[in-house]
Amino acid sequence: MGADLRTLAALRLDEAKSLVANGFSSGAYYLCGYSVECGLKAVIVKSWQLMFASYGLPGKNEVIDTYVHNLTKLVNVANLSTALTTEATANPNFRDYWEVVKDWNESSRYEVWTPQEAQDIILAVDDPDDGVMRWLRPHW
Repeated sequence: MGADLRTLAALRLDEAKSLVANGFSSGAYYLCGYSVECGLKAVIVKSWQLMFASYGLPGKNEVIDTYVHNLTKLVNVANLSTALTTEATANPNFRDYWEVVKDWNESSRYEVWTPQEAQDIILAVDDPDDGVMRWLRPHW
């Protein structure tokens, strides 16, 4: 399951880039946010696999908490809050990128996003030096 989520994170990001390149900024914005959500859920699945091997299944509340499309909440469920704060403090570019990404949610699909907004979120997620996905990958 975790590997599938990692694959989906990369696929949603590629789809977002393709959409923005072809003039579909709203769809690009929406899918780019889902790429981060899939990445965070891959981290959560990995932690559950480790937990299961040592202690058993995750608790009911932990499972329920993953059924959200709120990136900040998923960072908490993934136990990455401290890592996020550390990275944001050390890396102002990452901090600025996280500010762009963190407000994405599933209702983004009901909004119209400009080409610039779509490009901004894609850069914030995909920047190879400071982007959110670059920070997430080592955790999954």
